[in-house]
Amino acid sequence: MQSSLIPERPLIVSPTLAATIGLEEAVLLHVLSEQLSFHGAQRRDGLSWVELGQQDLLDLMPFWAWIDIKRIQQSLQELGLLLIDAGTSRGDSWFFAINQKESASQSVRGSSAPAPVTTPAPRSTPDQPGRASYIAADWQPDHEWLVLCGQHGVPEDFARSLVPGFVMYWRDRGQSRFSWGNVFYKHVLQKWREDQSRRSAGSLETPMSSRWRPGEEAIAILVNAGISEAFIEDAIPEFVLYWRERGEQDGAWNTRFIGHIRRQWARYQASVEHDGVPRPIPEGWQPSEEVFDVLRLAEIDEQFARDKIPEFVLYWRDAGQVQASWNTKFLQFIKFAWARRPEAIGTGVIQSHARDQQTVERDRHGLEAAFRRFTDRSWAE
Repeated sequence: MQSSLIPERPLIVSPTLAATIGLEEAVLLHVLSEQLSFHGAQRRDGLSWVELGQQDLLDLMPFWAWIDIKRIQQSLQELGLLLIDAGTSRGDSWFFAINQKESASQSVRGSSAPAPVTTPAPRSTPDQPGRASYIAADWQPDHEWLVLCGQHGVPEDFARSLVPGFVMYWRDRGQSRFSWGNVFYKHVLQKWREDQSRRSAGSLETPMSSRWRPGEEAIAILVNAGISEAFIEDAIPEFVLYWRERGEQDGAWNTRFIGHIRRQWARYQASVEHDGVPRPIPEGWQPSEEVFDVLRLAEIDEQFARDKIPEFVLYWRDAGQVQASWNTKFLQFIKFAWARRPEAIGTGVIQSHARDQQTVERDRHGLEAAFRRFTDRSWAE
């Protein structure tokens, strides 16, 4: 009586074959041998070929994932026991043949068991040099790789705890490698360094204290950058209050403080330079570089402009007037002085300017005369 626990035909595997080429390889070879016996096999080059698709193989061996089937197929091909031909009419199917020519009597009988392997190749290891392989579901690193990890201070328990995730990741990717041990070794070192960095940063993190002050090195860096010490001192209480209210922890409060002060100082400088408040000209005033950029675009000699700076400053200091932008005033002064040079008069610049002014005046008077003519009502009196 057949047990209900075995609802289908069981797989029968030769123990000798499994011990010789491996259990997984023997199972796949047996399944393909049965397909050759019970399905219409094609005879070609003295071999029996059967066409099977990816879904056919998954249905025949539901206990394996597709990556396992590909891995075992590759192993059988390298052992010289399996031939695969992709020349089918479908893109997801292949022709399979056991690489052992049958005699005429064997072909007639169509035995379900594979023909005895006379000279099997030795079973290859997963990390055998010279060939790439897929990672097995039960893969484990060799002891030598764990020893190498230990030389970098990595505990064996830490390395072994990474194995399940490592295997799952590479099985999902479905890629082959020449040495899974070497890939695992690099993966462990990377994870160990990340873990150590995380632990180190966590051990140094502290909350902001109400009596916190920046270190002397941080203050020296800011002062050397041209930031006022008084500005730095005034910013400390605000910085402490902000981070105490947020309740965060950090291991580099000095670095955060330096970045905060630099941003605040840049905003302060920009507000001072562009606040629009009229001021008298300072004694040592100098135009900004943007002024000289504008003068170069106007083809005005830079040295000519620089020679006029003392005269400009002296005049406006004596005048005691205030301006919102001394740069703009200086630009107007230099353009006027450049146009009144003797060389400019000789080239007709002044005459051209005078002619333009006369034309404007003539046009203005013409418009006024026309307006008076149209609005004249003297004839009605």
